[in-house]
Amino acid sequence: MRRITSILLIGLLIGIGGCAATQEAKSVEKSGFLGDYSKLKEGQRSTFSEGAEDQALWIYKNPAADWRMYKKIQLDPVTLWMSQKDSQLKDVSVEDRQRLSALLWKELNEQLSKDYEMTSQSGPDVMRIQVAITEAGDSNATLDTVSSIVPQLKLLTGAKGMATGVSGFTGSASAELKVTDASDTILAAAVDRRGGTKSLRGVTNEWHDVEEAYRFWAEKLRYRLCQWRGGTNCVEPKA
Repeated sequence: MRRITSILLIGLLIGIGGCAATQEAKSVEKSGFLGDYSKLKEGQRSTFSEGAEDQALWIYKNPAADWRMYKKIQLDPVTLWMSQKDSQLKDVSVEDRQRLSALLWKELNEQLSKDYEMTSQSGPDVMRIQVAITEAGDSNATLDTVSSIVPQLKLLTGAKGMATGVSGFTGSASAELKVTDASDTILAAAVDRRGGTKSLRGVTNEWHDVEEAYRFWAEKLRYRLCQWRGGTNCVEPKA
């Protein structure tokens, strides 16, 4: 026990490298929240920089949409969608479920309000955005820390990360997104899953990986909308 404690302290004193906080998973289960998934296609990944993902795992973008006409966003409350029998969300307390839903909504609202007027009313220049949390699993903070420092454990958990995109003992999150106009025409839809890496950042917080996934998704949505409306100052977020 003393040896493990010493390893943890050494790791924390050394500091934290420049590793990404989260990474995209290799696959994701569709929950049913979107209803029709027939138009979604597998997202493309960037090959220009290591660890960079270009799109969500599954994505649809309406080719007829004129993104420049939308000036406002109606952001619905984030919901939880537990369709899988073995969903990790079933083991999450009601308090944590509410907190995670509120947190993702807050992250989205904070980012989108930088470029759009937020409204509760539908209209011709309004995009309605609906988001569901379909999975959320906390990390084992102690084992995550140990496996981030001990070479043998890092190798084993890293192998799992290569296969699934979610490293051992880390947290993960899945979500689905739907963007519609005033006539309920789908403008965009996406399904994605992200998991923690073996970075030491936030290992004392069991929900850190999930929170980082939410932060990334909110920033990435703002970035995508900026691109789609032809913006020139779009800033791609860091994972």
